[in-house]
Amino acid sequence: QVQLVESGGGLVQAGGSLRLSCAASGRTFSSYGMGWFRQAPGKEREFVAYISSRSGGSTYYADSVKGRFTISSDNAKNTVYLQMNSLKPEDTAVYYCATRYWSGSANLPSGYDYWGQGTQVTVSS
Repeated sequence: QVQLVESGGGLVQAGGSLRLSCAASGRTFSSYGMGWFRQAPGKEREFVAYISSRSGGSTYYADSVKGRFTISSDNAKNTVYLQMNSLKPEDTAVYYCATRYWSGSANLPSGYDYWGQGTQVTVSS
């Protein structure tokens, strides 16, 4: 089993920054990678960013956040971060981290095995 706990969400003005953290515990050593997703009210959960635990720590981003968000990891702390800069009102959502133990699609929720409880990010205009 794996437990994921997100933190760092909050209320910020447009143009501001936040850093989300996702602390993992349990069976973390064989993970394929970690992803961040978000879900706004009335919308489907959508992919935000991914960092591979293999392939030299390759990263991937949704087009909507590319150049503004940065995903990183601290393996010693079993923690993944999402640095969010130049935030926009449309970034408002509950943000979830997730981890996977197989080579499915990294940009789909179905490709993940474990999820955190989510952290709310609200960007005011």
